[in-house]
Amino acid sequence: MSATAQSILDIVDAHRQEQIRFLGELVKVPSDNPPGACDAHAARAAELLERLGFTVERHKVPDDAVKANGMISATNLIIRKRFGEGGKVIALNAHGDVVPPGEGWSVDPYGAVVKDGVMYGRGVAVSKSDFATYAFALKALEESGAPLKGAVELHLTYDEETGGAIGPGLILEQGLSKPDYVISAGFSYSVTVAHNGCLHLEVRVEGKSAHAARPDTGVDALEAATRLLTALYGLRERYKAIRSQVVGIDHPTLIVGLISGGINTNVVPDVVTMRLDRRLIPEENPEAVERDLIAEIERVGAAIPGIGVKTRRILLARPFTPQPGQEVLVAALQRHAKAVMGIEIPAEGVPLYTDARLYSAAGIPTALYGAGPRTLLDANGHRADEKLKLEDLIKATKVVALTLAELLAG
Repeated sequence: MSATAQSILDIVDAHRQEQIRFLGELVKVPSDNPPGACDAHAARAAELLERLGFTVERHKVPDDAVKANGMISATNLIIRKRFGEGGKVIALNAHGDVVPPGEGWSVDPYGAVVKDGVMYGRGVAVSKSDFATYAFALKALEESGAPLKGAVELHLTYDEETGGAIGPGLILEQGLSKPDYVISAGFSYSVTVAHNGCLHLEVRVEGKSAHAARPDTGVDALEAATRLLTALYGLRERYKAIRSQVVGIDHPTLIVGLISGGINTNVVPDVVTMRLDRRLIPEENPEAVERDLIAEIERVGAAIPGIGVKTRRILLARPFTPQPGQEVLVAALQRHAKAVMGIEIPAEGVPLYTDARLYSAAGIPTALYGAGPRTLLDANGHRADEKLKLEDLIKATKVVALTLAELLAG
């Protein structure tokens, strides 16, 4: 191992406790999305980053764009560090918004409780951890004094849970950054090279209300919705026959995640609204998937007298597919993961969706890598008792720092 590499590893180790405290402070500030009031977290993150010596750009997202995204407030944070003339610009992207904690926690979800070398808290793995991974990887590069060429940027955003349009999407749209490579938040024991897309649809089933004593004078929207649900679950079974060729991804999925309706116990329901989540494998065309799903919904509605069906797109997130040049990132991450952890880590796909797709769609070679276990389930991501093994945080920071040093070595 070179003297520069060893210096970087030693610096990461020297900042271990500071990095753990940094992550804990981020976990302690709620940034649940929904409702999406994330400015307080952005302010706290910026304060902590400035204490580390970084210059933090605060890009407040306009209120109209925030509201159109179904949120209350969002501010994108950008840090830029130029090491030497020429070279590549490498952006590191993580999101600070998180899903609400929900029920079933054994500890305070905002407590950043540490037990047996594991920190618990909402967002500790997905992906406040990578605020810490990337910040302290960059700090190690700075302190190493290595003769590097190029620049590193941190893109810390707050709308991944609602699609990324006003986070990375806005950063790219406004020309605030034009990176050559992007590493986006991920886990320590694999490099993600592709992932699913996602379609969220709202379906409104409209009937006609009536007194419960004379249901024959109304049109029961809930009864119609049950027929639609049966058809949708039939589709879900048929999706299992559509197989992806990407390792780590199986087949398309569909769930009905929300449903509401009715007026009162003694009234025939006039309207039932539901929201669907349809995951797209990388090989699928998003527009075709949306068209076919809406056609099936409308077919079922048209077969029921007196029923009207309306659909509204909430989100269409395209799958993340590789761009030429991604192999450079992947090879470097795998090489340094082996040096740090002593194991070969795979390059594979995952069935969820992330902000990485936005960078890749802009033609930028992108891969996902960061702090966390082998799978989302291991981390309790989006579930109670979300957790992160702190040793994985340190290992991932070392891998990212060494990767950056290699790519910027000129």
